[in-house]
Amino acid sequence: MDTAKQPTLEQIFTGMRKAMGSIPSAVEKLAQVEPAMVYEHLRSRAYAMPDATPALDEETRTLIYMAAALAGSSPACVRAMADKARVQGISHEKIMETVKIVRFAMATRVIGDAEPIFAALEKSAK
Repeated sequence: MDTAKQPTLEQIFTGMRKAMGSIPSAVEKLAQVEPAMVYEHLRSRAYAMPDATPALDEETRTLIYMAAALAGSSPACVRAMADKARVQGISHEKIMETVKIVRFAMATRVIGDAEPIFAALEKSAK
């Protein structure tokens, strides 16, 4: 990020409030102890979700981020994406379908992770 064009922390926070309704408390605390990391986080966001040439619309990005936060067990990110989805007006149906997909993916992961157990049981049954 070019420091000549670097926004102030307050400008970053204003953008976060507009996009998500609030600033995640972890980001507020981070700004107090290591402001440079807030800028690194902003740079990473711009890399992951470019404004100039987005392949995905903002609603889809939010739902993907929400799904990843759920699957990764990140309560702060889940809360932030729930707030962002509310601000964006994403429908109840789309949010719940996202939750159901994550639930199914996690159940599928358990089945996949249990493959050695199934193999052992299969050998025992023979």
